Amino acid sequence: MKKLAGKVALVSGSGRGIGQAIALKLAEEGASIVINDLDKAPADETLMKINKLGAQAAVCVGDVTEAGFGEQFVKTAMENFGALDIIINNAGYPWDSVIQKMSDEQFQAMLDVHTVAPFRILRAAAGPIRELAKKEKAEGQAVYRKVVNVSSIAGLYGNAGQMAYAAGKASMVGMTRTLAKEWGRYNVNVNCVAFGLIETRMTQALDGAAVTANIGENEIKMGIRPEMIQAMNQMIPLGRGGTPEEAAGAVYLLCTPESNYISGQILLASGGLIM
Repeated sequence: MKKLAGKVALVSGSGRGIGQAIALKLAEEGASIVINDLDKAPADETLMKINKLGAQAAVCVGDVTEAGFGEQFVKTAMENFGALDIIINNAGYPWDSVIQKMSDEQFQAMLDVHTVAPFRILRAAAGPIRELAKKEKAEGQAVYRKVVNVSSIAGLYGNAGQMAYAAGKASMVGMTRTLAKEWGRYNVNVNCVAFGLIETRMTQALDGAAVTANIGENEIKMGIRPEMIQAMNQMIPLGRGGTPEEAAGAVYLLCTPESNYISGQILLASGGLIM
């Protein structure tokens, strides 16, 4: 029996990178997935990969920062699968600058995607989770649900040039610990994974022209200078950055039945790096 058989998981930002790896890992273990991405093409790619695993999935394309997205995300799960068991708040991106060069728009964008969007998704899920938990309690069942918020080592310790990103990611720690206290009565485990250096398009080495991503009307530069990656690898006890699949494994740990008595915790998945 697969450990997540019969479970339904929302995974925001699951068209690429870590989010896609999380969606595939949960699907491989039996969960049905609600896929989300800004764009349809990467979301459909994840859908195809999940279907090849023999698992079920539905797609909810949209910007997590848009008003009403949380309700649509949850509605997609309930209409397609009639359940909601796992919520992974993964969607996000860095828009970096030192403080004296950072605009109000830049700072607010980081709060919108890393703080406001997860809050709205969780608020939208509150009603269905309460109703499902009450029904299960009346039937004498104890069903555990999981929330995993994705933070960063920058959110725990700060990082020069990432004032806004670090602030947004730090807020996920407070949300995690608060919701663990509010939703414990519904048998919901709420935890957080903070990643170190994970090898994605956002952290790829900049060799030549800058790599950009279009987020709304903004063109955001991605990538890290090779010498910075080398310096970080020397600081990491395991000597390297992690893969998306290893990042997904950390999230998966907090979705398994073995984590039923773990809540309000921050798991640092950084290869041993503590800044």
